[in-house]
Amino acid sequence: MSTITQTAPASSQELARVFALQQQHQWDVKASTAEERRAKLQKLKAAVEAHADDIVAAVREDTRKPEGEIRVTEVMNVVANIQLNIDSLDDWMKPTEVTPSKNPNDKAMIAYEARGVCLILGPWNFPLGLTFGPLAAAVSAGNCCMVKLTDLCPNTARIAGVIVREVFDENEVALFEGGVEVAQELLELPFNHIFFTGSTRVGKIVMAAAAKHLASVTLELGGKSPVIVDEGANVEEIAAHLAAAKQFNGGQACISPDYVFVREDQKDRLVEAFKANVVKNLYEDGKIKKESIAQIVNAGNFARVKALFDDAVAQGATVAAGGELEEDDLTIHPTMLTDVTPQMKILQEEIFAPVLPVMTYDDIDQVISYIAARDKPLALYIFSNDEGNVQKILSRTSSGGVTVNGVFSHYLENQLPFGGVNQSGTGSYHGYFGFKAFSHERAIYMHQ
Repeated sequence: MSTITQTAPASSQELARVFALQQQHQWDVKASTAEERRAKLQKLKAAVEAHADDIVAAVREDTRKPEGEIRVTEVMNVVANIQLNIDSLDDWMKPTEVTPSKNPNDKAMIAYEARGVCLILGPWNFPLGLTFGPLAAAVSAGNCCMVKLTDLCPNTARIAGVIVREVFDENEVALFEGGVEVAQELLELPFNHIFFTGSTRVGKIVMAAAAKHLASVTLELGGKSPVIVDEGANVEEIAAHLAAAKQFNGGQACISPDYVFVREDQKDRLVEAFKANVVKNLYEDGKIKKESIAQIVNAGNFARVKALFDDAVAQGATVAAGGELEEDDLTIHPTMLTDVTPQMKILQEEIFAPVLPVMTYDDIDQVISYIAARDKPLALYIFSNDEGNVQKILSRTSSGGVTVNGVFSHYLENQLPFGGVNQSGTGSYHGYFGFKAFSHERAIYMHQ
């Protein structure tokens, strides 16, 4: 990685200065044409491509992710997302014409206008991808932005700052490094819109701060995303999906499967197939290939996950697969727990690690009742060949999104909105829905 000078955390005076510049400049940016916005996005895309190796090195230094994962999530997906905005901007910006119901000779339309000055707060699990994705949408919609990546990924924040400064003037987009205190100072400013990706706990803090200025918000949070294995489903195929999903970023993804419901007579097959897939994916000569799975992000999160694991085992959970937690380098081997019960903390808190509790059930109504009685998750995964059961689950539960007979697919399809509901988030983005998240739908009526 090329040498990148670390910048000092911004002071409250510096943040206020840049905010004032963006407030003043927002009207010029709002009035920009599709061609002008495309040019900015082209520069952003080119800068990400030019710094691809720097990005990979920085994220790897911060997270020990496998290089292949980094190239996909932090470079290729970012570039593809920016390109989608470039290709679609004319259509997205075009006002929607409406025929007035009382006087058809008049004109009416819905115009998509910039929200103004926006704040984007990025997470640590995909530090560049989940920050530059919203940024591309904000630029497409004609906004000014102040951006902060997490302090848990300082090297990534540094290269992201280099890219932003190469592409934008600070009166349009500015990126700030620093810790929690910088984020707190930013949240004191009267932004028009705040886009936050992170935990539900911090999401509540962000929403409270936004309420002081009546700022609109998009909160991309998380929660306990359940997996339902229906009777007759292909257990071996499902186990392969689950093993790959929990390996991905070391299970540190907001849409990672968090717990599984399976029938008692299918449980042992699921466990054995999960173990076999983990060994095939990650082990060589009986040892885990640590370069193939991300470490837990820091010691605090490792301790949190270990406490959940220890509590479950102390209360009678069985370690059916894995169970090795290596504190010295923050590695958790993909693990499956059986004999878990609802009073265990591991079934009450989002795990965010490659640990997967398994519960059994006799009737699909038991599963539906359990899920419906708890916070609405970000994702729901249903493996079933019974269309009636699929529709029953869909109609009697709620979640941000659903994938049937697979994992992650509703996230990966950029023609679908991605976001949570209530405790798992508010608002959505991706593709056109990202453009809408950073736009106000302005009603315009013209008498003729």
